[in-house]
Amino acid sequence: MTATPVRVRFAPSPTGYLHVGGARTALFNWLFARQHGGVFLLRIEDTDKARSTEESTRAIFDGLRWLGLDWDEPVVYQGADENLARHQRDARAILDAGKAYRCFCTATELNERRAAAESRKESFRYDRRCDRLAADEVARRVAAGEPHTIRFRVPEGSTGWRDLVHDDIAFPNKDIEDFVILRSDGTPIYNLAVVSDDIAMRITHVMRGDDHISNTPKQILLYQALGAPLPVFAHFPMIHGMDGKKLSKRHGATAVGDYQHLGILPQAMCNFLALMGWSPGGDREVMTMAEMIALFSETGLLKKASVFDTKKLEWMNGQHLAMMPLDALAPDITARLVADGLATAAELDARHDRYLRALDALRTRVRSLNELASQLPTYLRLVYDPAVVRKAWPDAAAAAEIVAQARELVATQPWDPPAIEAALRAVAESRALGVGKVLGPVRMALTGSASSPGISEVLHILGKDEAVARLDQARAYLAGASA
Repeated sequence: MTATPVRVRFAPSPTGYLHVGGARTALFNWLFARQHGGVFLLRIEDTDKARSTEESTRAIFDGLRWLGLDWDEPVVYQGADENLARHQRDARAILDAGKAYRCFCTATELNERRAAAESRKESFRYDRRCDRLAADEVARRVAAGEPHTIRFRVPEGSTGWRDLVHDDIAFPNKDIEDFVILRSDGTPIYNLAVVSDDIAMRITHVMRGDDHISNTPKQILLYQALGAPLPVFAHFPMIHGMDGKKLSKRHGATAVGDYQHLGILPQAMCNFLALMGWSPGGDREVMTMAEMIALFSETGLLKKASVFDTKKLEWMNGQHLAMMPLDALAPDITARLVADGLATAAELDARHDRYLRALDALRTRVRSLNELASQLPTYLRLVYDPAVVRKAWPDAAAAAEIVAQARELVATQPWDPPAIEAALRAVAESRALGVGKVLGPVRMALTGSASSPGISEVLHILGKDEAVARLDQARAYLAGASA
């Protein structure tokens, strides 16, 4: 017998940005589908018309595309007319099967009873008074057009399931109030819409955050009332901030788009999010998307909440920057340099080889695309910041002498940057100076900065002709400063 193909879904509400918790849920569903050769679907739960916006929907699409999480069938919009009609049919099918009843209680009446229960320090639950109405009375009220909801009649017993993350979970049905499944205006309540949609979309696994655990027994009861097979459920623990509380805006950026703008690579973000609730086994941390697909398994899903550590994300991003193919990295950096006015396309083209050498050398020293882009212009053009100059060259005459000696070594020695750096260190020893007293002024001459990769690496990036030209420029600058 052929196994049922895996079909999973990510079902966000378009009422805001794609936050990291939602992105993690989407990623786990996507990895599960890809690992099992299944189907990953996207459903936009836009039944809240007052809060749903096209801007939020676009942000969800953009975030998923940036992460590389592609969906396999056309997007489903929960609020579409054909879906609303199905939700209403399913609610009435449950009613006709005797598993639900019409409730004529108004919102005002329910609020009054709730307030009375609170005054008695009792928890309020619906008392099923409308379920006790005679059939002819119900028919009369319906014929008169009296507004009413449809309430699900919760049976006795308990409702449980085997969760892929939390193992066995069960709820006593006595703790579940008869809940509304269709409002008086004919629109569905969340739990009915979700179940109706998941059945229609043939979802085999419902994988989501564990804030939905309390919804699951209600949804299971609705599956059973509709005579549909249950999907497998998996509920991922929440993501917490460093203070141990649920991740929110107070912890800093929580939107996926924010991290894109901060210079995080999508593959690094996916790698980081994958470890927020899943372990591939062993001490393995840095993985490509292909490796995550191959390794992903429900047995590695974690029961405890994970901590969103921004420093760990930055480290992870640095690892992916270092191993990313240069020809894949260069276009993004080029676009950032040009967009931020740090370099022109013509300038990058004219210094193409030097640009790539700098890119290759610097990417192992930074943690973000933004940091990398900010350091690259130094190797395309030399600009002296007077404040940095005063610190790096406090004695212009002494600095000029050291720069002149460096220029002589660079111009006359065989082009071997490590050997030239070693010769400069020997100069420091011969002068009984600290190495920094010699390499610092040379670094300033070559880069216009007080910090950089090692001198030999800087020389390699610049090439002999550019290095000589920059040392000559520094000598001229220092001659003017000491005159």
